[in-house]
Amino acid sequence: MDAFFASVEQRDFPELKGLPVAVGGNKDRGVVAAASYEARKFGVRSAMSSRVAAKRCPDLIFQNARFDAYKEVSFQIHEIFKEYTNLIEPLSLDEAFLDVTENKKGIKSATVIANQIRASILSKTKLTASAGISSNKFVAKIASDINKPDGYCLIHPDDIESFIEKLPISKFHGIGKVTGKKLNSLGIIIGKDLKRLSIEFLSQNFGKQGKHYYNISRGIDDRIVNPNRIRKSIGAEQTFEKDLYLGADLELKVKGIANRVHRRLEKSGKKAKSLTLKIKFSDFTQITRSYTLPPSSSFPFYETEEQIIRQSLRLLSQVDVPKTGLRLMGLSLSNFSEESKIISRQLTIEF
Repeated sequence: MDAFFASVEQRDFPELKGLPVAVGGNKDRGVVAAASYEARKFGVRSAMSSRVAAKRCPDLIFQNARFDAYKEVSFQIHEIFKEYTNLIEPLSLDEAFLDVTENKKGIKSATVIANQIRASILSKTKLTASAGISSNKFVAKIASDINKPDGYCLIHPDDIESFIEKLPISKFHGIGKVTGKKLNSLGIIIGKDLKRLSIEFLSQNFGKQGKHYYNISRGIDDRIVNPNRIRKSIGAEQTFEKDLYLGADLELKVKGIANRVHRRLEKSGKKAKSLTLKIKFSDFTQITRSYTLPPSSSFPFYETEEQIIRQSLRLLSQVDVPKTGLRLMGLSLSNFSEESKIISRQLTIEF
């Protein structure tokens, strides 16, 4: 979806159309969850400090997030997807991989399917979507960003290697800023540069990811579209209106966040062995503290709210709170006990 949260706000509140909109935070506090294309022209981006966003765009309009509204639209979109395939792997509320090789309508062109879906989304939600079309997830993901908003991009299997060779490393999905800088320092600027490196060199410098970088530089990605994708963590976080530094205030906030995490854990039906506390200080530096339950623990999994609160407070006690205080705190559960196995097979479809 194109600027999803912000686009929903502009759709539901017509007076916001054509104006720079940020969802989340306010001019003094918080983080931007999404920015409209009008705001992006000023350099406003998601995950940016609201204060920085307001400086970049003085006329920026901040809207409170309405996740119920976004979830409702996301449900409508997935119902459209299901008209074509059941092989749907959600990445977030506004993005998903679809395998349409064997599709319900028997359409022989992936491009035709993508554009039918985009047209149906526009008709039913009054929102635009963009599509990336290719033979694997890595290339399709990159392609989906090329002609945004309201566009599509096909990278035919025959063109994948030449496309990757010219692609800047900064555009490689899954390579973040830190790894990107490291690659750039090694003279790796575009895909062709990465392709020259041996798998031994990449493994030595990037560990397990080295093999992945070796493959994607050649356009190779064998990951299947997994409709039963295992969720790796469940969490919640809160940015405070004012920096907090008093123990009693922080403990109260931890309990509130733990309550939200426990509700989400119950809803998921999962059992977790690891708990992580995330702290962001007033200067935006960030730390985490984690604890994994050992086999000798009195309880094998985090299941009750009391267990989560107790361990969260222990982790918080390990943090030296500076006089300037904390601006954000979060909790997440991971290391779940349940796993699933997916069997895949390779098929073909016209593009």
